[in-house]
Amino acid sequence: MNNPEVIDVLVVGAGPSGTTAAIDLVRRGLDVRIIDRSPHAFDGSRAKGVQPRSLEVLEDLGALPDVLAGGSAYPKLGIHAGPLAVPWRMFTHREATPDVPYPNTWLIPQFRTDRALHARLSALGHEIEFGTELTDLTQHEDAVVATVGSADGTEEIVTRYVVGADGGSSAVRKRLGIGFVGTTDESDRMLIVDASVAGLARNRWHMWPGRGGKFIGACPLPHSDMFQWMIRLTPDEQPPAEKDGIVQRIHQHTRNRGIQLHDIHWTSVFRPNIRLAERYGRGRVFLAGDAAHVHTPAGAQGLNTGVQDGYNLGWKLGQVLAGADAALLDTYEAERQPIAAGVLGLSTDKWGGIAKLDPSSMKRGKDEQQLALTYYGGPLAPADGMRTGTLRAGDRAPDAELLGADGTGTRLFDAFRGPFFTAIAYGPDAARDLELLSWPTAGAQLKRLTVGTSATDGLGFLDPENTLKDAYGLTGDTLLLIRPDGYIGHIATRDFLTTTQSAARAMTP
Repeated sequence: MNNPEVIDVLVVGAGPSGTTAAIDLVRRGLDVRIIDRSPHAFDGSRAKGVQPRSLEVLEDLGALPDVLAGGSAYPKLGIHAGPLAVPWRMFTHREATPDVPYPNTWLIPQFRTDRALHARLSALGHEIEFGTELTDLTQHEDAVVATVGSADGTEEIVTRYVVGADGGSSAVRKRLGIGFVGTTDESDRMLIVDASVAGLARNRWHMWPGRGGKFIGACPLPHSDMFQWMIRLTPDEQPPAEKDGIVQRIHQHTRNRGIQLHDIHWTSVFRPNIRLAERYGRGRVFLAGDAAHVHTPAGAQGLNTGVQDGYNLGWKLGQVLAGADAALLDTYEAERQPIAAGVLGLSTDKWGGIAKLDPSSMKRGKDEQQLALTYYGGPLAPADGMRTGTLRAGDRAPDAELLGADGTGTRLFDAFRGPFFTAIAYGPDAARDLELLSWPTAGAQLKRLTVGTSATDGLGFLDPENTLKDAYGLTGDTLLLIRPDGYIGHIATRDFLTTTQSAARAMTP
């Protein structure tokens, strides 16, 4: 074996959740390695809907430009009934507002989302070690020893923490002996095919319903000639493996022999796994993404929930490695597991409704967009805390449009960007106390924003259109502490200094 290497964090799995965690850890200056047992990046479309909250996360991480360039808005559904195709709007298109800059779900095949995240990680100076598989895991009081194998042989990696983001069959979860509770329906299978297609309009997500819950769907993948085909199989049906068999199955169901498949890029047989890990970690090892929860594809929730797992865990690991109380890591499971449980219920209900051809199951709204998810009532957002007219601690911090002292406009999200906490003092009294707020020199630093209600306040920013005031429900001087993951860590409408200092202690060295 090679001489062991001591690092801060080993990330196992280079899908969206693992790469999100790695990017966030690397930008905090931590020593990180990320491995994946696959020989190369994932090639399929699989999870293809990126929700508005995830778009905000990707913007903060620096991966959003590639995601926007690689995708598009969702087309209308075209539900085929004989020779007719009935248009059906799956999503209500919303215009951007000052508080919600990305209000619509974005259609992008997963391989492009993966590559956008991988490119961002590479730009930060870190590469994914593909073809490297975890084979053993041993925990000690102050470190974890991971044994990994690759074409170069076996290596022991000594790391302070491990993030297991290695999918539904997670080797990390199995090594920890954590139960994965739920069901897998072997009789309910769907053949997924990414293929170049001729003879089918690309301005619709086509759906051909059938009796007994059978259906075929074909979603155009942006900036390509490919569609993602979803072919629901009968319980005893063998999925066709070759192109001719797949085409025959499509023609038989759709009765449209004008549809022709050319190159087939990727195929998979999906079974609806609905499972949730009993725990999100043990000791110095944590689970994220599909290693912790697996969903049906309905509602585009799995990838998005995994991205937010990595985003929640990254800053907490960074803070503990900088000297914060290790109890902060206990809040990862406390915050994320209830979110996953709720999302599992949502996607499962949608999947069941699609099987019954319930039109409402094809609708997507605010529940799927994950903007209203909250950690309110959790360990970092007690229910007895102060609140504003619209927000509580634990809620997502909205965007807003402010005006700098030099007259230049700026978005609040631009101020949030980076591995920092942000404090917003609204009004002169809150601003005076913010100036006195002490902050540790270790760990995530604090950005301080002061916002005046009028130019005579002499503060850093103004809110001339009341976008901050309205989105945050402010009625007077208020001090807000925003966590590095864009959720509200504390609200003070009085006792600004003492209460904010107290709240910060749970999250800082």
